[in-house]
Amino acid sequence: MAYFTGTVLALTAGGFAIVSGFDRGRSYYPTVLIVVASYYCLFAVLGGSNAALWRDAAIMSVFAVAAVVGFRTSLWVVVAGLFGHGAMDFVHHFLTANPGVPAWWPGFCAAFDITAAGFLAARIKLAGEPAPAAV
Repeated sequence: MAYFTGTVLALTAGGFAIVSGFDRGRSYYPTVLIVVASYYCLFAVLGGSNAALWRDAAIMSVFAVAAVVGFRTSLWVVVAGLFGHGAMDFVHHFLTANPGVPAWWPGFCAAFDITAAGFLAARIKLAGEPAPAAV
């Protein structure tokens, strides 16, 4: 259920961004990346763990930097950041013990992030921005 809900919510948020015009500017998806990365910090506060808060703030800063770089250069960086955060959701529990994270959250967040990355990639392709060259 968490995977389904995350997927549907990401598609709904993306559709709403198109209909409302929120995604006409370059800042919408980078902001989404920063917000989704911040939730682990919220859970650390809810769980009462300063140690988890500091570790998750450090992890969040990586994604915040990716959001800013993507905003200033290419939204493909934001696609990679969203996808990377989705992948990180699967291993977060190995990176830090955060007592405030609900058991269903990693699956929900991974589904949201990976779906949002795909949605943004499709939007970029439709707009005609070339994909980055393979490394």
